[in-house]
Amino acid sequence: MRKRNREVEFVLVAPTGSRVSVAGTFNQWDPEALPLADHNGDGVFRGRLELAPGAYEYKFVVDGAWILDEGNPDFAANDFGTLNSVLKI
Repeated sequence: MRKRNREVEFVLVAPTGSRVSVAGTFNQWDPEALPLADHNGDGVFRGRLELAPGAYEYKFVVDGAWILDEGNPDFAANDFGTLNSVLKI
């Protein structure tokens, strides 16, 4: 039986007016592919993506700075000597 895709919501609190996106193995690390939106103007940026079961590495990009998802305790070392957040579906 084939496992179904699952909708995932990425959420990050950042200063209002920031440019926030998420980049990872699910979008070839393209920081423009999944911009997050602050619909309420309260600094809570959100975006949704449908993903197949598996493990994905990612980072948030805030005004050009790549940062870990501090709300996710799962991470892995990357080739740049830093860490990536890991999402398991």
